[in-house]
Amino acid sequence: MASLSPSHSVRRLADYPHWLSALARFICRVTGWRVEGELPNLDQFVVIGAPHTSNWDGILMLLLSMSLNVRMLFLGKHTLFRPPFGWLIRLLGGIPINRQTSINAVDEVVERFREHPRMVLVLAPEGTRRKVRRWKTGFYYIALEAGIPIVMGYVDYSAKRTGLGPLFTPTGDYEADMRTILAFYADKQGRHPERMSEVQSA
Repeated sequence: MASLSPSHSVRRLADYPHWLSALARFICRVTGWRVEGELPNLDQFVVIGAPHTSNWDGILMLLLSMSLNVRMLFLGKHTLFRPPFGWLIRLLGGIPINRQTSINAVDEVVERFREHPRMVLVLAPEGTRRKVRRWKTGFYYIALEAGIPIVMGYVDYSAKRTGLGPLFTPTGDYEADMRTILAFYADKQGRHPERMSEVQSA
């Protein structure tokens, strides 16, 4: 039976300057947000970013990554990386994905994990800030095919908290695994509850 496992912290090479991590923690503190959780004792994992109902979610996940001192990469359409702001997207952790090529996006990301022994990727399964009926499956199959775990990343506006929850290792039974994953998010509320996916209460 699929189940969640607690993550365990580890002393690791800092991904951000100490002052930047301290600044992120300060911003969270003065704005009333609480950062929860610890980094897993792993160099590779996929982070779920949910629920996703606002542009502020990305900012909160960036503050979370800086606070915990782990660089979380994210996927973006390749056209976003063109001048004049492409450099900024890359600096923030963006990875360009060209959907016009014949290469499957999941396969492309799995290959990146194989090429980079130390990589953390955050994905918003809803794929949009609008209400959706089903999460996109990319995050799940990237983790499954790369042989790496999923970490439950979250924002919860009802309690003003953001963090990393437990680890989950995909079993290959997508429907059963998703029931376990979605149960974790049942008490997490987005900035705009009316936009939250129905699947989160399933």
